[in-house]
Amino acid sequence: METVFTRILAGEIPAAIIHRDARLFAFMDAGQLNPGHVLVAPCEPYATLLDMDEDLAADLMRLAHRVARAVQDAFQPAGLTLLQANRPAGWQTVPHAHIHVLPRHENDGVGLVWPRKDPGIEVLREYAARIRLN
Repeated sequence: METVFTRILAGEIPAAIIHRDARLFAFMDAGQLNPGHVLVAPCEPYATLLDMDEDLAADLMRLAHRVARAVQDAFQPAGLTLLQANRPAGWQTVPHAHIHVLPRHENDGVGLVWPRKDPGIEVLREYAARIRLN
C-alpha cells in the first residue's frame, strides 16, 4: 500500500527526517501546529496501530518517547501532546499509523475537545467486563 509516508521514505516527497532505521522513522510534520511538531511512524504502511504487532507498537512508542524528550530539549514548550489516532472516526487523516509529537503552549489555538459522559460506576463495570486482554 502506498501512502504519503511511503512516498516520503522513497524520496518522492521532500521531508525533514530526523530519524530512520529499518523499522521506524520520524520527520517534521509539514503542517506544523507549533514549531517542533514531529510525526513518528513505522516504515511499513500499517493502516492503524491495531494492524501492527505488539513489539512494533512498543518500538513505535519508545521512539516517540525519545523524540518527545528531544523536542522538549530543543523547543522548551510548556507542554507536549502525543496523539495516535486510528481510522477516520478516530481522527486519523493519513492511513499509515503514526504518532504526533506536538509541542504545546498556553493559548496556542490547538484544540482537543470531547464531551464528557458520566455513565456511572455500574455501567463502567459493565464496559470493563466486556474487555478481555489477550
